[in-house]
Amino acid sequence: MARSYNEIAARDLSRIAALSDGLFAIAMTLIVLEIRVPDPATITTDQQLWDALVALAPRFVTYLLSFLTLGIFWSAQHTQLSLFERGDRNLSWLELAFLAAVAITPFSTALLAEFIQLRLALVLYWANIALLGALVYACWAYADRAGLVRADVGPEVAHLIRRRIGVAQALYLVGMLLCVVNTYWSIAFIVLVQLFFAVAPRIPRLWRL
Repeated sequence: MARSYNEIAARDLSRIAALSDGLFAIAMTLIVLEIRVPDPATITTDQQLWDALVALAPRFVTYLLSFLTLGIFWSAQHTQLSLFERGDRNLSWLELAFLAAVAITPFSTALLAEFIQLRLALVLYWANIALLGALVYACWAYADRAGLVRADVGPEVAHLIRRRIGVAQALYLVGMLLCVVNTYWSIAFIVLVQLFFAVAPRIPRLWRL
């Protein structure tokens, strides 16, 4: 018999999954709202429209960057939730902390789009990714230690999850460090990393990452 409220609180992970889906959908919508249609009052020719669309290029790039980021972390979280037998109060708050980091992504995206040439904007965006990675790792580590993972999930699965998070965050760190050369190099590298994880090409050795 439970001896305190905390022992019975937040054991149903289906509510976390539902909240997660809704919050990810909102965040993915907000990042595209940063791409605004050019002001028709200032455009009368095809060339002017083309120039205005070219000026929006940084926002299209950061939209792609963040949509991939959110998609990858949505997949990571739902993979973990599918492997959990149940939740508890601590795990629920860790999941909520992860969702708080998701909710700040539209801001870090807008900041990077507005100041795409500045290193600080790129570092802050990377910090958002690093926070997401740290929290999704913390969720798994806690659930594994607390015995919340399904009994049929072997230690090799835990190893795969930890390795995937570690490799991804190491690659994102490399991408961030490239801003010493140029922020566009950083963004290009991070996008390539994200496309690799999203597409998951069947390349020997890389397929196992």
